[in-house]
Amino acid sequence: MNPPKTPTLNVVPAASPKTSGGPQILQPSGWPAPKGYANGMAADGRIIVTGGVIGWDANGHLPEGFIPQVKQTLENIAAILAEGDAGPTHLVRLTWYVVDMEEYLANLKMLGRIYRDVFGPHYPAMALVQVVRLVEKAARVEIEATAVVPR
Repeated sequence: MNPPKTPTLNVVPAASPKTSGGPQILQPSGWPAPKGYANGMAADGRIIVTGGVIGWDANGHLPEGFIPQVKQTLENIAAILAEGDAGPTHLVRLTWYVVDMEEYLANLKMLGRIYRDVFGPHYPAMALVQVVRLVEKAARVEIEATAVVPR
C-alpha cells in the first residue's frame, strides 16, 4: 500500500509593499485558491487582538441594517489597529459572527466591495459563524480580529 499523498505547502508573501516582513499566506499546493479569505497565515511580530467589535459609531449609535453595520464594524477594527500602529495589511485572522447566515450570503457582492473599500485587497484567514443573537440585541454582526505587526 502507498501512503496517502499529503499536499505540500506554499508560503506566499501577502501582496503589500507596506508590510515588508509582514504576514504570509499559507496555501497548500494543489488546493483551489480561496476567494475573499486565506486558508492560513504565518507572521512573526507583535500581536494585536480585538474583542468582539460591532458597528456602533463613536457616539454609541448602531446603524440599522446588516450592510451599514458591517461597514462600521470594519472601520472600527481599522481604528483599533491604527491605535496599535497597525493597519489592515497586518491582519492574520478575522472571525465573523452573524445572526443570519442567509443575510450574509445574500449580500456577498456588497460585502466584498465594502471590505475592499475599508481593508483593501488583503484577505486573512477567516471564519464565519451563525449565532442565535449577539449581546447588543440590535447588532447583526460582530467581528474579532487578530493582527501581527513585524518588529
